[in-house]
Amino acid sequence: MKHPSMGVEEELLLVSAGGAPLPRSKAVVEGTHGVDVELELTRAQVEINTPVCQTSDELRLQLTWARSKLAESAAAEGARLLAIAAPPGGVAAQLVTHKPRYEEMAARYGLLAREQAVCGCHVHIGVPDKEAAVRISNHLRPWLPVLLALTANSAVYLGSDTGFSSWRSIMWSRWPCSGPPPYFESAEHYEALVAMHIATGAIMDERMVYWDVRPSSHLPTVEVRISDIPLTVDETVLLATLIRALAMTAMEDGGRGPKLEPAVLRAAYWLAARDGISGNGLDVLKAKPLPLGELLGLLQRHVHGALEELDEADMVAETIQQVLREGNGALKQRKAFAAGEDIVALTAVTD
Repeated sequence: MKHPSMGVEEELLLVSAGGAPLPRSKAVVEGTHGVDVELELTRAQVEINTPVCQTSDELRLQLTWARSKLAESAAAEGARLLAIAAPPGGVAAQLVTHKPRYEEMAARYGLLAREQAVCGCHVHIGVPDKEAAVRISNHLRPWLPVLLALTANSAVYLGSDTGFSSWRSIMWSRWPCSGPPPYFESAEHYEALVAMHIATGAIMDERMVYWDVRPSSHLPTVEVRISDIPLTVDETVLLATLIRALAMTAMEDGGRGPKLEPAVLRAAYWLAARDGISGNGLDVLKAKPLPLGELLGLLQRHVHGALEELDEADMVAETIQQVLREGNGALKQRKAFAAGEDIVALTAVTD
């Protein structure tokens, strides 16, 4: 059986040694060769787009190559490339990239757009059609908080420990059409909700559908947008592999997926954003608190068949244990920040 393809978009920051955003994306992108890299909303962000990949090893090689080439270009411009989901230093409002779309967003959404120097990781999984994409979306909803907690990487923001593991997700929730997607009865249901948002002017077009799972507006994929940019390539590969296995499990199931109590899903999101891997999460199917390690065990069992089919069960289990043992980006940021004071602490976070 042919397995669905996957690809990843990684948003990264350009910063000073002290973690303040540096608006040098245009020069960095122009100086990066052999990598598909694009400008983002603010001038301190860049985005890597991997080719379509068939295996986790292929994805790992592509991401390692892209990050290293982009880091070289950033260094040539006096910046550091940072795989972190919110700027540890500097100020909130950033310069918006000179592109008509981004300038229109700044005009329409004001400070909301200018304060969006936050970086996510978007995983694309190949699907046959939009109907399959919305069905997969329903099946993924119970697992989105677990994926957010696993990859949380934005504890320090503008010189402060936010008290949250994923401050990016809190900031991102201010956009219309953000957070967990609704439960979709069909592709037509999805299209009707999108059309309503556009007609009211809440969003400019379908590209501004920022739900954490959505059918891609321009590719034959389902796009999962829940994650902070992971600190390491291995964590991004883990995320993509889990999402691929979830999509395969959903397609094998054939049903429309479980309906969830919205308040329970919202609580699970909030807990994941605050505590990451260090506290309890919420089993949204049972409305029951569980340590994040146990929730990850439930997720692994849920997709075990798909992981075995992909020959990725051992890699996933080993990488999850490594993250739980050594910490994800949020825990490592917080540890570095606590060890110093003022600019010394921010430099430690950036290092």
